Amino acid sequence: MSTILDEILKSIPKEAKITSSFFEGANIILYSKDIDFIINDNTTIKELVNNFKKRIEVRPDPSITLDIEKAEQVIRKIVPEEAKIDEITFDPQRSIVIIEAEKPGLVIGKQGELLKEIKKQALWVPLIKRTPPIKSKIVDNIRHVLYENNDYRKKFLNKVGERIYDGWLREKKHEWVRLSYLGGARQVGRSCLFLQTPESRILIDCGVNIAAQEENMFPYLDAPEFRIEDLDAIICSHAHLDHCGLIPYLYKMGYRGPLYCTEPTRDVIALLTLDYIGVSYKEAKKSLYTSTDIKEMVKHTITVNYEEVTDITPDVRLTLYNAGHAIGSSMVHLHVGNGLHNLLYTGDFKYGRTQLLEPADNKFPRLETLMIESTYGAKEDVVESRKQAEEELISIVKKTISEGGKVLIPVLGVGRSQEILLILEQAIRTGALEKIPVYVQGLVWDVTAIHTAYPDYLNKVIRKSIFHKDANPFLSDVFIRVGSRKEQQEILEESGPCVIMATAGMLNAGASVEYFKELAPYPKNSLIFVSYLGEGSLGRRVQNGDKEILMNGDGKQEVVKVNMNIYTIRAFTGHSDRNELIRFIYDVDPKPKKVIVNHGESSKCLELASTIHKTQKIETVAPKNLEAVRIK
Repeated sequence: MSTILDEILKSIPKEAKITSSFFEGANIILYSKDIDFIINDNTTIKELVNNFKKRIEVRPDPSITLDIEKAEQVIRKIVPEEAKIDEITFDPQRSIVIIEAEKPGLVIGKQGELLKEIKKQALWVPLIKRTPPIKSKIVDNIRHVLYENNDYRKKFLNKVGERIYDGWLREKKHEWVRLSYLGGARQVGRSCLFLQTPESRILIDCGVNIAAQEENMFPYLDAPEFRIEDLDAIICSHAHLDHCGLIPYLYKMGYRGPLYCTEPTRDVIALLTLDYIGVSYKEAKKSLYTSTDIKEMVKHTITVNYEEVTDITPDVRLTLYNAGHAIGSSMVHLHVGNGLHNLLYTGDFKYGRTQLLEPADNKFPRLETLMIESTYGAKEDVVESRKQAEEELISIVKKTISEGGKVLIPVLGVGRSQEILLILEQAIRTGALEKIPVYVQGLVWDVTAIHTAYPDYLNKVIRKSIFHKDANPFLSDVFIRVGSRKEQQEILEESGPCVIMATAGMLNAGASVEYFKELAPYPKNSLIFVSYLGEGSLGRRVQNGDKEILMNGDGKQEVVKVNMNIYTIRAFTGHSDRNELIRFIYDVDPKPKKVIVNHGESSKCLELASTIHKTQKIETVAPKNLEAVRIK
């Protein structure tokens, strides 16, 4: 039986001098020794793309590319100095050169004329990246892992393509689609959905419940239907530990298939899971996985842009859409079979514009089943407007500062922290708040650096300001990075009024716990919760009014008296509140035939499911963990 590559090669003239053909995941790459075909022939490839409905790209055969040293000289000669090239990295296995510059537009040139010139003179395919305004060690390390393993990556991506196009494994007897909840059903935490089709086995998210006891922390990977050796692909909706925290463990257990997510999600997953190892070490607990397993995950990640359609198995096609929840967060749309069924998993989503992100998308090509979160699904879960929340935040900070106190804001490293930074910077810049230091500790700084590396995932206003170095709010001198325990102690003992932003948001780990212990006894200080607080977390107990907290410290237990002012501003949540959830159901196009409600406390899942059924006349279900739903 001829393969798709055989069929494509039959359609290409011999004078094109095609030397080899490979898959790069769902993309098809042809290597040629004919310079004219590589540079000038658009017609043949366009016809092939139209006929086969696949992405097809022609690259120079590695044997004809210009010597790396000479190629770099050619590139620097073609690109104007004003572009400020920061780094040039060559991937010889794939004839690709990555050019990182402060002003990418000047590297590309008008209508891509400079890119074409680089390709023509150096015979390398140029990929352009923007130099991040804030250097990120994790971004650099990830790129290093990818370049270091480029030979392995080429073989891995080809293997993925073979499975997609020519790798049917199972005998198709019936048309059906089945979804099992291994975590995240009628609870917030350890999200993990297992999708089975006649041909495919796909895991959507695999997180940990960091606020739970150990037996309830992890997904039910011992469920009878789940076998890691049968797993075809993992999709991660976004980089929060309750959705991604256990993914490296799957690679530790031998999984070597692809992980699909957006580029910033990949980087933040790596950062958060490395930090998760660090927290385990500090708490004298054995970590579930090591940095080696995280590297293995990075090696096997295939990044996908929003609205980029890609096949991931023989009978499943994936498209990611903006979820508005955190940088790179995605709604996962899956097209199963040849029009057999279409599913949308919202993951965590925000159906409203924030200081940082555009609102979640609501239009999709086809949709029969919708899986929707219900974190704030109860009738009382209606939050104030963003504008009111910002005014309240500034008011609390003002009051605390005027009384000589310190403001502690425990934050998730991803999303809320960057939005709070923007609000504080704007208030200080416009004079609404006096100039005070804003100390940033934990993952917040590193994740902020990742935000500046991927401005295209942010809203239009912030994207524009990041492109102009002098207007970049994240580079404000009011933000001071705290990098050591000594610096932390100096803030507590010597500095005056200030704002302290530290992870973790639930006060369950990280620097925020240490700050809380020191600041809690004094009435002049304030604590502002801006994130969801899981059941059983220290943050939930403080929020509920506990005035004496038994805490571990320096090998002994101590009672911490809570006399500081406690505030909760729920409107900063990256989740949709009750009204936004209902509005999304009303607006989503096309209307689904079934809605599955997940990712919410049991009562909220049931209440939202009931409301959707009554108001929209749509079939709803709120499954429990370990329940399976046949959706086709």
